[in-house]
Amino acid sequence: MLNRVVTGAHYGLRDWLAQRITAAVMALFSLYVAGWLLLQPSVDYDVWTRLFSNNVMRSFALLFLLSLFYHAWIGVRDIVMDYVKPASIRLLIHVAVILALLLYAIWSVQILWGL
Repeated sequence: MLNRVVTGAHYGLRDWLAQRITAAVMALFSLYVAGWLLLQPSVDYDVWTRLFSNNVMRSFALLFLLSLFYHAWIGVRDIVMDYVKPASIRLLIHVAVILALLLYAIWSVQILWGL
């Protein structure tokens, strides 16, 4: 008889679902922007600025970026947990990635809203 020992944080289904949802958000945003670009006769700074002057588009872009950051976090965390065995190095990588993603999120808000 095999005794199964369950260890870890039990992320499983929650993270699987989160990655699917974030991927769907990113796909919708990408398709929207691609469709918008195809419909524009020419894209210059003024046209691009006009697109992002709308608060709905800014919010959608921020949702895209936050989805991207969370999606990246889940992927990096899983890879590090699988392949980096020393706990101290794993913790160091996790902290570095979390700090980088938080800084990217803050920078994204500054870019989108000009804060």
